[in-house]
Amino acid sequence: MRLLTGNDLPTGDVVWWTGTGWSRHVEDAIDVGTEGEGILRTEEGARRVNVPYLIDAVATADGPRPAHIKDRIRALGPTVRPDLTLKPADPAAGSWVI
Repeated sequence: MRLLTGNDLPTGDVVWWTGTGWSRHVEDAIDVGTEGEGILRTEEGARRVNVPYLIDAVATADGPRPAHIKDRIRALGPTVRPDLTLKPADPAAGSWVI
């Protein structure tokens, strides 16, 4: 099974080709098979997605599962923990921006 993925231009979100458009959910992705390269060129040319590429996947009862760990992590969505974000500069501590 082959899936087409990339990043949404306005948001940068990971998106998956559904056969009629793009979804943020890998469960919606379809097997593009031998048509993948053509769809990839069309979608990239239309500027609907940034840097689309084809990946290998396997069909499961829960939907497609990317074969490579990197793509499985991408499929899970954002992994940024809010509790690890940088805190705003403290004006009382003398922090400043040039």
